[in-house]
Amino acid sequence: MRILLIASFFVGSATLLAQSAPPKIKETPVVSTSAWSGKEMFTSYCASCHGLTGKGDGPAAPAMVRKPADLTLLARNNGGKYPSSKVIGTLVEANAFGHGSKEMPVWGPILNSMSRDDRAMVELRVKNIADYIETLQAK
Repeated sequence: MRILLIASFFVGSATLLAQSAPPKIKETPVVSTSAWSGKEMFTSYCASCHGLTGKGDGPAAPAMVRKPADLTLLARNNGGKYPSSKVIGTLVEANAFGHGSKEMPVWGPILNSMSRDDRAMVELRVKNIADYIETLQAK
């Protein structure tokens, strides 16, 4: 009886550990999108973590150590003013809040490589993503 109880404990523990293992994020290559469409870029590059509505509930979010930011609250958390320059900085700077970690890429170099080092095109892409995120702000 005691051996059966111990065996049950180990089987149960192994089952719990298997169930609590975090989901894995499938990495895929970045696909080039239109630089003119902030929505298309957001959907392709940001929504997997931040969700289509920007609330931090994308399909990859459960696999992350830290929950992705709720981008709909940026203006509310900044005294009612959308922090465009901070969002732009976060997208392109390696040391920006949230980006540059193993889980969250810095998009500046990625967008730069897609735009063949055309600085104006990279700036357009970043501005259009930031402008689209502004449309997601909670009212």
